[in-house]
Amino acid sequence: MCADRVSTAVRSKIMASIKGKDTKPELAIRSSLHRRGLRFRLHRRDLPGKPDLVFPKHRAVLFVHGCFWHGHDCHLFSMPRSRRDFWQQKITRNRERDAKQRAALIESGWRIATVWECALMGRTRMQPDEIGESCTAWLKSETAELDLRGLLAESISTEKNER
Repeated sequence: MCADRVSTAVRSKIMASIKGKDTKPELAIRSSLHRRGLRFRLHRRDLPGKPDLVFPKHRAVLFVHGCFWHGHDCHLFSMPRSRRDFWQQKITRNRERDAKQRAALIESGWRIATVWECALMGRTRMQPDEIGESCTAWLKSETAELDLRGLLAESISTEKNER
């Protein structure tokens, strides 16, 4: 196990300062969808999970999930080496809470989109216009769920080889 480079108090302060809303990925999605003429509400407390974006007209919600905090199976997530048990329990609880909130939203008749951080940044990111177009098309469809994640590494390397 690798020792942390900062004290427990400093690490706690750093982790507490990480924002849960109005993050850069969320602002990018909001801007893209607003430019496309879509209007939405932010973080409605009366809905399970306080979705990042709520589209009442389309009876749809959109979550922008950080890959680390939600334990996504992508290159942006890796379990910390220090306090491994704590982080494993924390991320497991986050995943369980996400599943309960999704079930409650579906039961209430809401459609759900999740845009993962890896779709917006990192080596597997999608083009910003592609994300906006995918979300817009989904909102206008009758499809119940949308899950946008980063492109597969193989498709990226294939694209680079074709150039």
